Amino acid sequence: MTIDKELHKLLRRVEKPARYIGGEVNSVIKDPADVSVRVGFAFPDTYEIGMSYLGMQILYNILNKNDDIYCERVFAPADDMEQLMRENGRELFTLETLTPIREMDIVGFTLQYELCYTNILNMLELGGIPVRSDQRGEGYPVIVAGGPCAYNPEPLADFIDLFMIGDGEELFEKVCIARRDSASKKEFLETVSQFDGVYIPGFYEPEYNEDGTIRNIRKLNDKAPDRVRRALISDLEKADFPVKNIVPFIETVHDRSVVETFRGCTRGCRFCQAGMIYRPVRERKKETIERIAEEQLANTGHDELSLLSLSTSDYSRFEDLATELMEMCAAQNVALSLPSLRLDSFSFKVLDEIQGYRKSGLTFAPEAGSQRLRNIINKNITEENIYGAVEQAVELGWNHIKLYFMDGLPGETYEDLDGIGEIARNIMDINYRLRGRQGGRFRVTISVSNFVPKPHTPFQWAAQDTPEMFRDKHVYLTKKLKIKGVTFNYHETNTSNLEAVFARGDRRVGRVLEAAHRLGCRFDGWTEHFKAELWQKAFEETGIDPDFYCYRERSYDEILPWDIVDPLVTKEFFIRENEKAKKELVTPDCRLGCAGCGMNRFTECFKGAEFDAPGSAKRQPSEDPQVKQPSEGQSSEVQLSDQQSCGEVSDV
Repeated sequence: MTIDKELHKLLRRVEKPARYIGGEVNSVIKDPADVSVRVGFAFPDTYEIGMSYLGMQILYNILNKNDDIYCERVFAPADDMEQLMRENGRELFTLETLTPIREMDIVGFTLQYELCYTNILNMLELGGIPVRSDQRGEGYPVIVAGGPCAYNPEPLADFIDLFMIGDGEELFEKVCIARRDSASKKEFLETVSQFDGVYIPGFYEPEYNEDGTIRNIRKLNDKAPDRVRRALISDLEKADFPVKNIVPFIETVHDRSVVETFRGCTRGCRFCQAGMIYRPVRERKKETIERIAEEQLANTGHDELSLLSLSTSDYSRFEDLATELMEMCAAQNVALSLPSLRLDSFSFKVLDEIQGYRKSGLTFAPEAGSQRLRNIINKNITEENIYGAVEQAVELGWNHIKLYFMDGLPGETYEDLDGIGEIARNIMDINYRLRGRQGGRFRVTISVSNFVPKPHTPFQWAAQDTPEMFRDKHVYLTKKLKIKGVTFNYHETNTSNLEAVFARGDRRVGRVLEAAHRLGCRFDGWTEHFKAELWQKAFEETGIDPDFYCYRERSYDEILPWDIVDPLVTKEFFIRENEKAKKELVTPDCRLGCAGCGMNRFTECFKGAEFDAPGSAKRQPSEDPQVKQPSEGQSSEVQLSDQQSCGEVSDV
């Protein structure tokens, strides 16, 4: 690949030219003439963020192992590069061959965050591709999308040809092969609509009641399924995983080797979409993880290794794995990062050995300030768990504790907010008690995010707090947390409400998205780029009321936009969990007994693992598990301050 003179001139004028040149170690170079299908894997954010996404590395590796497929990468250009591209008529191009993306056969976007949606439209426009699918004929690439946000595909339905929902390792390659073997786009779409995990929005049409709710989702093609069942890989051990990850030329958000230990979660937090849509837990063997880690480090030269999962120490052989990885990393002078650990003695022993005298901050996630509210959200930890963990951390020399909470949770009162302040004050008191007033500088950081009800969770029917309600709570907490040594951070309100619009929206909110893009909205997840006034104008121009999507509680019998997707967890389970929340009842960890979510209809739960309940005999399945309050010994989670995102790594 040779950078042409015109591109060279542009790169000399941008802040980080390495974002756009490709050619990194372990990137794949093929002759496009030797393949039948060319794929542009598009990440709708900057290079530094996209290259930290493990899912891209996984699918890039899988697709490029097929000699007939060439997967190339493309990222959203930063403002300086976009301006120069528009001024000079340069279309958005892939990194591997500098080919305009409109020449690809497939352009696939990963949907990790709702506030990246305007970037998708902008990238299509920069690539010379009409943003609306009904304006793209045979001469344009098929536009696909996947990732966690694809579980509600409707807000992007007018712009995406097909959605891939669920595990992508096998599905994406099948879609590429079908594209190769199809004579037309119509034939291709009809073929792939038969695959588990493929949703074709053009094959369906929503119909609405006078009050704006959905009356019916009408099928326009007889070959389309009534509901789209998520793609599922039952045995993670058989799923391909990269050992020759691309090594960026510039620093990225997570500049390290990463190995996924297992997928899924058993804990059942009612607010957590990832914990629901990535069920069941599927593990890799310890020996497989160690082999991948060793080969990755040898092939990349990274000086840090991190394990990825929703709860690292829930891995069934965690102690053995952690011990052996520490020995391997110590021998190679490689740092080891273990995000999301339980608050138990072994975890602290591991952290103490890993970090030695360089102790960074520890991050705990109580989520709520009272036991009552933690029961509502099914966060099965107690204040005794929290304070016991803090005591261990202080005794081992940590000087910075971070705690994550949410505000606006269902059932929340101001007494629950008082609990956040009480926890912060008690942690400071623990430090004073153990170290004395002169025991060194000790800090507590409280971070509060605004609750957004997400599809396919027990709280999917809940109303979100209004901006005024969020602001009042932030002011209240600011006063409560005026404690020496305590820092308080909270999430911006307008972006949380916009996130709710697109997380819970139907096909009509696509009009708002298109209007916002036309008005110049980009990188809406970045505080410095978000323009609330432009979004307000977009809502006014289109006549779409955001309140309808944010602040309205749904009934169980309302047809929801995302009901077209079957996550394999039943709606009956979500309803049952929502009713338990209203009664402040908790559901035990799945390892203590089956909660009846419905996953075992399709696959064996705990595939590849021998899960034992912590401190108990082997788990005993139960159709109607007993509701229990969390005991003092119930395990909980702790994360290092550099915790990775818990998004599904294999989604498109």
